[in-house]
Amino acid sequence: MISVECVVRAGNLLGEGPVWDARVGALWWVDIKRATLQQYSPDSSVREWPLPEAPGSAALRRQGGLVLALASGVSSFDPETGGLEALADPEPDRPGNRFNEGACDPRGRFWTGSMDDAERARSGALYRIDTDHSSHRILDGWGIPNTLAWTADERSMYFADTLDRTIYRFGFEPEAGLLGEQEVFAVIDGAFPDGSAIDTDGCLWNAQWDGWRLIRYRPDGEIDRVVELPVQRPTSCAFGGKDWRTLYVTSARVGLSNSDLSHQPLAGGLFALEAGVDGVPETPFVG
Repeated sequence: MISVECVVRAGNLLGEGPVWDARVGALWWVDIKRATLQQYSPDSSVREWPLPEAPGSAALRRQGGLVLALASGVSSFDPETGGLEALADPEPDRPGNRFNEGACDPRGRFWTGSMDDAERARSGALYRIDTDHSSHRILDGWGIPNTLAWTADERSMYFADTLDRTIYRFGFEPEAGLLGEQEVFAVIDGAFPDGSAIDTDGCLWNAQWDGWRLIRYRPDGEIDRVVELPVQRPTSCAFGGKDWRTLYVTSARVGLSNSDLSHQPLAGGLFALEAGVDGVPETPFVG
């Protein structure tokens, strides 16, 4: 049995986008619905920064600070000043969309997926933001793009559509940052795939919305481990800590009734567990 601890009773409506920052020894994550950036350090208190619009995800930036996928586009963020600087506006033609999942590939390019904020149209797309801040639409016509993770050899990328209940694996060309052949990696039963993290064994850890669980998948797609959680709606996960063996899990309370919440008072919290395996640090955005 793996012990799961709630390290922050955050009460997030829609906690998402965790990323460990070894530079400051802290975890960053966002609350999409409350338009807030948050930081947790195991050695200090939680800090929050209000944002002018909903953030979908966060990533590290090599020159300092963060990159945020906001509702309207991609911006850099300076935690010292609270300043935002627009970097890319990939889809000004889709005002009903907002940006959701985001992560950097092993070459330091930032990838982010958009979705219909009303969750009705399949208007979601996946974009690659290059180091010169140019944006490139790589996939289109998706429901809720989620899960961005790359294998150690840089030859495969994992990507999920939450509405399809499916995690896909694409061939990946690392030099050009292009996708190749698409295959079904895992079909989720009784829940919806959300954000993921990858470990040094090449296994994919996936947070499953409405599933009360994390699932660790082996590279062949078989289930290796199921970690039960005290909340119905885990949203994403990220490795961190001094030894990269702590797995942090964000969660949501949005859409849950008072009766639901009475049975899961920690919903919307930030959780931590010792995974027993090393995680792979995320490459910062080089631009």
